[in-house]
Amino acid sequence: MGEHVAVARAVMTAGSRRRRCALFALLAMTPPLALAQENTCRAICDVEWKVEPTFTIENLGNRHRVVTSDGVTERVDRERVFETVFAVDMATRAPWLGFTAEAITSPFSDDNVVELEFETNFHWLFESMTRGWVTSHVDVVDQLSPAERPGAGRAYTHKLDFELDTALHVFKWLPEDRWLRGVELETSLDYLATGLPKKGDAFPDGSRYLDDSSRWSFSFVFVIPVAPF
Repeated sequence: MGEHVAVARAVMTAGSRRRRCALFALLAMTPPLALAQENTCRAICDVEWKVEPTFTIENLGNRHRVVTSDGVTERVDRERVFETVFAVDMATRAPWLGFTAEAITSPFSDDNVVELEFETNFHWLFESMTRGWVTSHVDVVDQLSPAERPGAGRAYTHKLDFELDTALHVFKWLPEDRWLRGVELETSLDYLATGLPKKGDAFPDGSRYLDDSSRWSFSFVFVIPVAPF
């Protein structure tokens, strides 16, 4: 009988130890769990996929002159380009900072190539400042696109671009759970700082640039959220 009691006490003691260990482990885990609930993210807090049909006017400002292969001097026209942009927006813990990755195609162009961009977005006009109707940010853009200067030595080159993007939230008046509320009309003023032909650049077809390429462009963008919505 005494042996049975001793065994029972040993089992109860072992069970108590296990329960105490489990309790200590739970208490040890509580601060990190609470911290995780208070701080929902450490870096990238929200990711959103978007499709952005874009209409761009290129060669704004001083349109550059080119000597053609026939020896004729011409001033380039303003070009109008339709593009489709597939974008991933990444919000951070800092409300003024975000990132965007984009793949850009020109579906109606004969030389339909893909451009890649990675943007650092600095937000300066917030929804709280305009009752939710207008937002704006300045972007520093790393662009990988087809080489445009002679003797580049590669098909694609890196370019540095600066953008001022301003969005009108046209369906802001809808309830927050409506998908259409996320649709925006956006304008983008771009200055492509590097990678464009410069004065004196001569090409294999015999053409030559008399001025630096026009670096300015202006775009109208229709922003359509895909996921999450």
